[in-house]
Amino acid sequence: MKLMRAVALAGIAKKLYDESRKPENQARIRAATDRLRDRRRKTG
Repeated sequence: MKLMRAVALAGIAKKLYDESRKPENQARIRAATDRLRDRRRKTG
């Protein structure tokens, strides 16, 4: 059972890694992190 879970998690991690390497997704990730930083600066 643990082996199947590990295989599934590895597959999900690879998919996320592959998607995050695409330039349009990098821009979205960068924009999201910038919004989070701005929010933290305003509250704290």
